[in-house]
Amino acid sequence: MGGFRLGKPWEDLKPYNVRYIENPSQKELRELTLRHISTAFVSAYGNIDRITKRKARMQKYTYIIAPQEDAHLYSVQFIEPDKAKKILEIQKKYIEKQGELIEIHGYYGIGEKSVAVQAFYTKEAANVAGMQQVLMFSRERVESEDRLKKPFVPKFRLVYTPGLEIEEIPGKMAIIVDFENWTTYVINSDYFGESKKGILRMFNELVYQLGGLVLHAGAKAVQVGDKRWGVGIMGLSGTGKTTTTFSKQGELAQPIQDDMIALWPDGSYSITENGCFAKTFGLTPESEPVIYKGTVDPNAWVENVYLNPDGTYDFSKEFLTPEEVKRWKETFILTGADPDNLDAYIKGKVKLEEVVDEYGIPKDGWDFVAWTQNGRSIIPLSAIENVADLDNLPPLKFLGILNRDEGKDAATPGIVRFTSPEQAAGYFMLGETSKTSAAGKERGKTRSPFTQPFFPRVHRLQAERFQELAAKNPGLVNWMMNTGYVGGDALDEKEGRALKVKIKHSSAMLEYMFLDKIKWTEDPDFGYEIVDINHPANKELMDKVPPEILNPRLFYEKTGRLNEYREWVQRMKKEREEFLRKHGVKEEIIKAVLNIK
Repeated sequence: MGGFRLGKPWEDLKPYNVRYIENPSQKELRELTLRHISTAFVSAYGNIDRITKRKARMQKYTYIIAPQEDAHLYSVQFIEPDKAKKILEIQKKYIEKQGELIEIHGYYGIGEKSVAVQAFYTKEAANVAGMQQVLMFSRERVESEDRLKKPFVPKFRLVYTPGLEIEEIPGKMAIIVDFENWTTYVINSDYFGESKKGILRMFNELVYQLGGLVLHAGAKAVQVGDKRWGVGIMGLSGTGKTTTTFSKQGELAQPIQDDMIALWPDGSYSITENGCFAKTFGLTPESEPVIYKGTVDPNAWVENVYLNPDGTYDFSKEFLTPEEVKRWKETFILTGADPDNLDAYIKGKVKLEEVVDEYGIPKDGWDFVAWTQNGRSIIPLSAIENVADLDNLPPLKFLGILNRDEGKDAATPGIVRFTSPEQAAGYFMLGETSKTSAAGKERGKTRSPFTQPFFPRVHRLQAERFQELAAKNPGLVNWMMNTGYVGGDALDEKEGRALKVKIKHSSAMLEYMFLDKIKWTEDPDFGYEIVDINHPANKELMDKVPPEILNPRLFYEKTGRLNEYREWVQRMKKEREEFLRKHGVKEEIIKAVLNIK
């Protein structure tokens, strides 16, 4: 088949006929980036900011190699092996024509649960290689002295060629996943998230095969009295997962992980990455001091953050003036903008208000008028103060999910405690939140099982596996927190028609839960537990968090909108049942979500 052979990473350590740039230093990767990537810039802080063509991961161009009869096993589309080989032969020829390949060795995780990863990048992805190297644990951190003397033997492989466009395939790009051989091939994406996801998708599959479950969750250690507990926080982009992970509750809070942890059948959990891939939109030293300090560190790697003329970052940049678009014109053309549209905007022939909607979302072809809100930075754990001892993790006691609720029917309570493994599995399976412009052009409600875009199999398996794992760990407290709004959205809040769940509210709710200082009551509609706003023991919490956030029914009563709340209850039950049945979730999980005793 054209000479391309699918094979396992450890069978052929150097599968391409090129010169390998093996494990270059961070300094060397920065030099390669500036030499080979014309949309990479040095900031005033001394770090590198790359402006990419792709601003997010592209699920619709992701394919798992499988025969048609196995397609039903996966949650993403499949590609027949022969068709995949033809595409990968084109990639191989492209790599060998380039003549050089950056090779990075490292580990995801540490200790017995670690997995060896080999990642290949063409030079136009030098920044991606640098970012990925930061997130991996080094051989020196994981291997024994004897093992270090031997050749590196990978379990996973990633092959990354952002400069290759293939005209014959949809979108001229593809992410091809070969689980049989633990290899992911990324073609024509310059967004770092595809590198990270390429590895984590394979890690998800491996952990599932071993009886565990990977959660899209940050993690931290909290000190509560004389107890030290682990806390896991699941959430989609934009829900506040990183913010919550790095906020302080109790006497002490120490970050463990920013994005992924693995749960195991014995009740333990393990880590994945040696740094964090943080969202930067709206970043200030006051709101997120840890992330801010890490992002302006000279050693950070930054992606898609607006640079002022003096080289400083504007983390809150939204709309661009014609003069600003003119300054960025060359970069915008290199990253796919329409030159005619650029000129029309620069010359004033088209006004901003003509090409954006009421929420500031640009029309197709006019993305350049609004700077992406998906700016990112890679921060090594070593640059983060007060990181927990990764070799001595506390037991996982609290595991929750964030729902950034928004809209007229935003009625999710500030904090909820689930009463059974089945109920928790159901709500984690629902993965409810609202999409905003920070997530791209899509707005409105969404459901993403376990907030997990990395799990490759059919999603009901996540609910079933979690139910099993939670049942084996009866001391685990499962919860859900609303990090969005009650009664509306940002526009409504400005008009006084909605309440915003602020960071200080979230922090207070979590702290009181960790301290076991909340008196709970059963929600009559959904059967989960919410804060009892009539209990005197909760007065101290209600001095910090409005009772209308803790029990949104009260907000709808006070504003004369109780009928809206009742309609929301009925609609949510109907939609949730339809969603869970569509995914084939077990009946006992569905009943727990619908509050059927």
